[in-house]
Amino acid sequence: MELRKAVQELNQDKVRPLYVCYGLESFRKSEFISFLTDKLVQPEEREFAVSRYDLAETSVEQVLEDVETSPFLVSRKLVIASNALFLTGAKDTGKVSHNLDHLLTYLKQPVDTCVFVLSVEADKLDERKKIVKQLKQQDCLLPFPVLSAEELNDWVVRRARSHQFSFAEGVADHLILCAGTNLHSLASEIQKLSIYIGIDGVVSKDIIDRLVVRTTEQNVFILIDYMVRRQIDQALSTLTELAKQKEEPIKLLALMARQFRMIIQVKESTQTGYSYQQIASAIGAHPYAVKIAAEQGKLYETRRLLQILSRLADLDYQMKSGQIDKWLGLELLLLDAAA
Repeated sequence: MELRKAVQELNQDKVRPLYVCYGLESFRKSEFISFLTDKLVQPEEREFAVSRYDLAETSVEQVLEDVETSPFLVSRKLVIASNALFLTGAKDTGKVSHNLDHLLTYLKQPVDTCVFVLSVEADKLDERKKIVKQLKQQDCLLPFPVLSAEELNDWVVRRARSHQFSFAEGVADHLILCAGTNLHSLASEIQKLSIYIGIDGVVSKDIIDRLVVRTTEQNVFILIDYMVRRQIDQALSTLTELAKQKEEPIKLLALMARQFRMIIQVKESTQTGYSYQQIASAIGAHPYAVKIAAEQGKLYETRRLLQILSRLADLDYQMKSGQIDKWLGLELLLLDAAA
């Protein structure tokens, strides 16, 4: 079942007795469960109507006892159980054992006075398991995969629209570059921007640069983007800001080396025909980061990228052995890489 279909059904007051929410995109998963809660239960009834369990601490049999118990003072209740690792191929290291036969029996005739939500942080379920096969057959599996680069950009644009403002052309991408790909962080920054710009306002790149809080990793990400695009003034300005923030040059160098290794990996993988999603899965990176790395890789020959990576290794040795001033070494590296 797709998220859009589930939301459409709920807007039409069609509620399923069971939803299994899985995937690594926890923010969208949490938003769906909140949306489901709002649709099913009035705020003043939630104390009696909503129960939450952690399946790492509570057995699924105990949860089902609650599910099958008649609601108290409300017509229908909602039971949410997280950490359903027994649906995945991961080894469950918890001290609680789960009798899945009880759950299988429940699936044959779920009660109509309760909506049961199972949730797990996993990119996929183990479809070899009997319980997963049964859940799939009943069309109650709701995946929340990591968004692709294009989907992430669209999500940011839609989120801004829901706050009644918009981005100038290309600025949504710049927000992601500055704030990162975590939806929790992006949602927080979008809310901040909405307060600043007001209804029907248009956010510019300059506003992003002034308001959005960047992590060290994002600053290095932007620094490298300036470097590979030969925007040396902006790169040196970013490096100066990092120095003012008293960042450790050796740490910055390590982050730069990691990014250049990714650029090389992505460049080689795209040349063999792999998609951004496939590459992201293989190297454990976000698809958006892979997209940026692919764009950066197009600006250099592989031989030149390997030379820069070697230069980074040499500079690391020089810094640690005291042969060069650390900040001077980084400045010279930027000038050399941008040449």
